[in-house]
Amino acid sequence: MLDLKNTVAQRQAMQSFFFGYQAFTAKADEMLLRRGLGRVHQRILFFIAGSPGISHKDLLEALGVTKQAANPPLRQLLEKDMIVVESDLEDKRKRRLRLTPHGTRLEQVLRREQVRLLQRAFDEAGEAAVEGWMKINQTLAGQKRQREPGRQGKST
Repeated sequence: MLDLKNTVAQRQAMQSFFFGYQAFTAKADEMLLRRGLGRVHQRILFFIAGSPGISHKDLLEALGVTKQAANPPLRQLLEKDMIVVESDLEDKRKRRLRLTPHGTRLEQVLRREQVRLLQRAFDEAGEAAVEGWMKINQTLAGQKRQREPGRQGKST
């Protein structure tokens, strides 16, 4: 195990994480840039694809952003015909988000590219490493959620 009290080990662990994330997002960022979009747009598409009909409030919570921060990219995705906003059937005040066929295609292309990259890395690293990687990421995600205002002690 890395000794994170050691500055060199700290830098190695963080560089590995930063460069790994950079490799994970590079191709998607390039594809998004050609469409005048960025990583935040991909995150929105990803979460809507995973939960079609997600409420606006639940999307904001999943993204960990404010309504003010999410509105510009949501508007761009609407203008580019990638998402639609529908009123909830039971509560007309609630807005539900869905991908259009165009948005679905883009989300699938981006995800497919990143899955290929992950699959190559997982195959090379082996099952034990993948299980460790998943555990580390789930632990980091849980720690983030516990630090969010209004979520103390809650973890999902």
